[in-house]
Amino acid sequence: MTGRRPIRSTSPDGPRGRSRATRTAALSAGALVACASLAAGCGVVPGATGGSGDDGPITVMTWAPQDTGATNKPGMPALAQAFARSVNAQGGLGGRKLNVLTCNDHNDSVDAAKCARRAVKENAVAVVGSYSQHADSFFPVLEGARIPYIGGYGLTNTEFTSPLSYPVNGGQPALLAGLGSALADSCGPVTLVRPDTIAGDQLPPLLDSGLVSGGHERSHDQRAAEDATSYDDQSEQALAREGTGRAEAGCVVPVLGDRTGTFMDSFRRTRGDHPGVRTATVLGSVDQTTVNASGGASGPYEGAYVTGWYPSVGDPAWDGLKKLIKEQAFGDNDVDAADAGVQTTWIAYTVFRQVVESLGDGEVSADTVRRALDDGLEVGTGGLTPDLRWTFAGKLASVGFPRLVNAEVTLQVVREGRLVSAREGAVDTTRTLRNADVA
Repeated sequence: MTGRRPIRSTSPDGPRGRSRATRTAALSAGALVACASLAAGCGVVPGATGGSGDDGPITVMTWAPQDTGATNKPGMPALAQAFARSVNAQGGLGGRKLNVLTCNDHNDSVDAAKCARRAVKENAVAVVGSYSQHADSFFPVLEGARIPYIGGYGLTNTEFTSPLSYPVNGGQPALLAGLGSALADSCGPVTLVRPDTIAGDQLPPLLDSGLVSGGHERSHDQRAAEDATSYDDQSEQALAREGTGRAEAGCVVPVLGDRTGTFMDSFRRTRGDHPGVRTATVLGSVDQTTVNASGGASGPYEGAYVTGWYPSVGDPAWDGLKKLIKEQAFGDNDVDAADAGVQTTWIAYTVFRQVVESLGDGEVSADTVRRALDDGLEVGTGGLTPDLRWTFAGKLASVGFPRLVNAEVTLQVVREGRLVSAREGAVDTTRTLRNADVA
């Protein structure tokens, strides 16, 4: 479905955007991709390529880290496999089977490049709905083969600068800018606890853009290992800095992906002398399961703000995703409709399906997919995002984010142990990001 959501006013000062109208139409349940293929292929017709232009299969790839000591996103390739089973049972896309390759980047730059090289070798027409923090490793490979990257998770600034990137959300830039705006009026000193990685280095100025727009001082940047098994020292350092010498208690903002829960376990043990210090974070670093594991209403997340990209999972616009999971991934614990990675993959394949449909009976190749997107194709997502259209003359091109076309975020809060909407609708962070110091 391609309905456009009501236009909302832009607000640089926090979560004051107009309400998102309740959507009665859910995302189409028509699934989008084919049976997942391992290195040897899965039902691939010998000699047929993704760009054959005939009845041969259309090949794409979805990658994400799995089985690592840091952040893992197994639900993203698992959802692609569920899409595959459904779309091929219904005759494929335009009568052509959609062959989905999956790859594990292991949170490793070398493996991320290997995944990209495999996409090139197997004639993938796009990489769709994927997660990797190693943009410097995989983007040069994709750019050399001119393979589009549709719906990445938005972990790195490169995803918002590469001409081959077509992001569906505002990534970490929008989440952190929106969070900073929300915290500016309610926090004393703010400490950002983030991974000591290249991707982590890009986070502080984004949070600071929101804080500064609200008249707040910049955050303290505290680095931490992304694969630590305990964060007692980091918690003590953050707490020592917060809640002293100020009328307002401070806020600690852990953005450590899957290790955020580990940090909060340490934080809960060490925060006894600082009961007023609050926490806040972004979706992808916390979900309802994380809140439950940390103690629910009595845990450190109570009262915390959490920014996300999409409507809450209870919104009717997610009914198509839920139906697919029920029919094709029932019992697969990796595929959770509330997981931001699963949601992003669903939206990314919604985009890809509409691109293929726009090509009609013509050739489906990396070149034709890219040209369709670059020529101004506008894609609807059933109300989950604004209608999407990628150009290099976007509102954020002047600050180095020419591919960031959806700067909206939603604001949620942990209330009585439940993650609920803090405000109706979405907030546009475009004006806030225009002031971000990301050079």
